[in-house]
Amino acid sequence: MMADIHSKKVRSHNMSRIRSKNTKPELIVRKFLFANGLRYRLHNKLLPGKPDIVLKRYRTVIFIHGCFWHKHKNCKYAFVPATNTNYWLPKLDKNVEKDFFASKELKKMKWKVLVVWECDLKPNKQDKTLQRILQYVKE
Repeated sequence: MMADIHSKKVRSHNMSRIRSKNTKPELIVRKFLFANGLRYRLHNKLLPGKPDIVLKRYRTVIFIHGCFWHKHKNCKYAFVPATNTNYWLPKLDKNVEKDFFASKELKKMKWKVLVVWECDLKPNKQDKTLQRILQYVKE
């Protein structure tokens, strides 16, 4: 195993800057939904998985997943760190497992579940992805 290239202090600072709410991809989707007249709630703790966006009127929830944190298959942003893999693999696997069970529970509760990946909100794919979200919500 390779040693970390950063000191513990620098690594701690870097990790503290990573947000779980109000991320750039999440803000892009929220702004788009609002501009299209859709009203929503954020991070509802009463629903399994605490969805990022809840569109109660359409009985739809949206999860906006970071490709790294949720192990997006066949995505260049979903890599396994070269250092400390004994820590990262179980952590990332647990995220994927939690996602699966949250989605399953929500579907049992008759909610429509949409997962939007961070890479699909990059500038070259963003418009197509946002239109797909709008179509999915309104169908």
